[in-house]
Amino acid sequence: MSKLVGVDTYLGPEMKSTGEVMGIDTALAPALFKALQAAGLMLPPSGGVLVSVADRDKPEVLPIVRKLAAHGYQIYATAGTAEVLRAIGVEVAGVPAKVSEKGGFTTVDLIRARMVHGVVNTMSGHRMPLRDGFDIRRAATEVGIPCYTSLDTFRVAVAARTDGVEGAGGPSYNIRRLSEYVDGVPYAGA
Repeated sequence: MSKLVGVDTYLGPEMKSTGEVMGIDTALAPALFKALQAAGLMLPPSGGVLVSVADRDKPEVLPIVRKLAAHGYQIYATAGTAEVLRAIGVEVAGVPAKVSEKGGFTTVDLIRARMVHGVVNTMSGHRMPLRDGFDIRRAATEVGIPCYTSLDTFRVAVAARTDGVEGAGGPSYNIRRLSEYVDGVPYAGA
């Protein structure tokens, strides 16, 4: 998407299955870690994450963000999302203004200043949030940080980064030949 300047990075169902990657391992978390790493969607071991989700998605995003915060990530959120996160005890590091709100430090400014290392943004369908979401997703793509438009993908990325964490790097994983995973036969050498 970074090559398509000015295009929304939100993928509809017809595009989500284009350009797949595969991660294979002996357990789910390391396999997901590998797949997300290959797709450029893995969160770094630490840093900030901007959360801006539609009202209908707020209940679902709460446990995911709580898990991130518990692992030391700084959480930034738009006003409505920040209010819900604070209500459940998640500390919000900053509440940038929406792009459509003139003046002040905006979500796009936050992204371009590289204060966040991942973005989760779901669409509400309303006109102004739709435009703000476009600008948020576009800015994330332009600076090369993971941008999640689906809470399913965001949940998997957080789980892959935090479940079974060894140090701050993520789960340990195996590096083997494909045949060793498929056949279970160790490679004898060249």
